[in-house]
Formats: sequence, C-alpha cells, structure tokens
Amino acid sequence: MSKSKVAAVVAGGVVVACVAFVVFLLVIKALWAWTMPDLFPEAVKQGLVAETISWGTAAKVALFLGILAGIGKGGHVHSHRA
Repeated sequence: MSKSKVAAVVAGGVVVACVAFVVFLLVIKALWAWTMPDLFPEAVKQGLVAETISWGTAAKVALFLGILAGIGKGGHVHSHRA
C-alpha cells in the first residue's frame, strides 16, 4: 500500500472516530436532559441537579463511563487453553 493510501485511511479513521465521539456526546446530553428532570424534579427546581449539561460535562461523563466500563471488564487476561 502506498503512503498516500495509508494517510487517507488514517485520516478517514480519525474523522470517523471524531464523528462517533460527537454523536456519543450528543446521546449523553439528550439522555441527561430527558431523564434527570423526570428522576429528580425537585432537585432540578432547586438547582441541585442541572437540567441540561454542557458539551464539556458530557465529555467528562463519557470519560467516566469509559473508565467504569474498563473496570467492569476486570482487566483479566483470559487464556484459552485446550
């Protein structure tokens, strides 16, 4: 494969990853705005829980969920011995 094809594949992968990340953040923001006011209506009215979150906060939530998912896997290496 030539260097230009490799560069195109890498650039395409970066674009796909960025779009997927933005879509994931949008899903987090939408789920927050949809569920928090219903789960905690009084806390939202009193300002204890935000009704909506910013893009930065959504990124922090995504990072937190990624860490939890990694911990949930346990980090164990499984060997498949016959």
